[in-house]
Amino acid sequence: MKRFLSGLLCLLWMSTASAADRPNVLFIAVDDLRPELGCYGAQHIQSPNIDRLASSGVLFEQAFCMVPTCGASRASMMTGIRPTKGRFKSYLTRADEDAPGTLTLNTQFRQNGYYTVSLGKVFHHATDNAIGWSEPAWRPNNVPWYRDPANAKLHEQQQEKGARTRGPAWESADVADDAYADGVIAQHAIADLRRLSEREEPFFLAVGFLKPHLPFIAPQKYWDLYDHSKIQLPENYHAPKDAPAESIHSSGELRAYAGIPEKGPVSDETARNLIHGYYACVSYTDAQIGKLLDELDRLNLSDNTIVVLWGDHGWNLGEHTLWCKHSCYETSLHIPLIVRAPGIDAGQRRTQLIESIDLYPTLCELAALTPPKHLQGQSFVGVMKDPSAEWKSAAVSRFQNGDTIRTDAFRFTEYTNNKGKQTSQMLYDHKSDPNENQNVAASRKKIAQLLTDELHERMGRESKSE
Repeated sequence: MKRFLSGLLCLLWMSTASAADRPNVLFIAVDDLRPELGCYGAQHIQSPNIDRLASSGVLFEQAFCMVPTCGASRASMMTGIRPTKGRFKSYLTRADEDAPGTLTLNTQFRQNGYYTVSLGKVFHHATDNAIGWSEPAWRPNNVPWYRDPANAKLHEQQQEKGARTRGPAWESADVADDAYADGVIAQHAIADLRRLSEREEPFFLAVGFLKPHLPFIAPQKYWDLYDHSKIQLPENYHAPKDAPAESIHSSGELRAYAGIPEKGPVSDETARNLIHGYYACVSYTDAQIGKLLDELDRLNLSDNTIVVLWGDHGWNLGEHTLWCKHSCYETSLHIPLIVRAPGIDAGQRRTQLIESIDLYPTLCELAALTPPKHLQGQSFVGVMKDPSAEWKSAAVSRFQNGDTIRTDAFRFTEYTNNKGKQTSQMLYDHKSDPNENQNVAASRKKIAQLLTDELHERMGRESKSE
């Protein structure tokens, strides 16, 4: 009876609330951010501001992207629909081309009385779904990648060659935060928060930070937060036992940078520099996020603003010999997700399996908007309010010819050829092997078949006949 009355009151409020009564939304996307953060138990990472957000919101321990590459992941999340073999495939994906006519998340909010603004990298392309923004999407211009003159010169020389087109994979210049793009984005976001706070309608402000995406460039002070001598290579700096060859890629994204060999493993010291640089960039972006949270407090907006922080996909730091993303392993698919909303108890953690397409319907419910019918995710507001609420038992993702399903106990991946015929499988037992070091598909065929069937069902495919 109590739940019924609560739901009835919610429906009555939704039907009578005007746009001006609805909460604002601060939507923070972070490029290539894996959940190696203090609030996720990584005590070696300095992320005090993201940790602060987690302590005032709900942290999801098992959230997963739909596709482990930038454009496709963002397009899927912003449309609320799943990827397929023909849709949302690459980092260059545009939502307005792969899903034309679909009501995107930003458009949904704009059509419901919100003033919508995009700063930095939200969609992969700034012009994607431009109709959904109340003003043209903004990105920082004329901000150099490198501040060290030697690195900047090398970058210029590499571009002139046309083959390996970028400078070094890391930089630690002694400069201010706004010497690099993320610091400029934070400054712009603060100015926009002040501007938007004076408008009558609620705002949906999307802020997309670029780091820790390659190259790992951050001011020296963030590098100094970490003792280089204590940085170690991952314990599983090797391919999993019995893993199919197609599950391991050549880390091609990294190969474009000067000083990285065109093939084969990087040196141990290069690996440590890459890991150190990634950590520094996480702390740098964390500091920029802190500036936004501080400004929300200063403007007295925190109590009436939904704050979302999510990573577009995971990232590999040498695990299984991999760098970058682009795989069906947990390290590529596991993302940080934190949601703070008015009326939701602070400092909570949830272990339910969340798919990034669940964020769209969740924001609709939190803002009292009727969700469009095309959405394929589920609102997890009920889970935020009640940890025992009924919820899905699996999360499904895909990359190229691999489809993968994550349950509480297992990750199963199926690779297929162009005709849809299975070519190989991976099964990892996350209870006994959380780092996915031993493929047990061959020895646990019954479980592999059950997960094959469930994967196909969730993808809308026939199972045993294929």
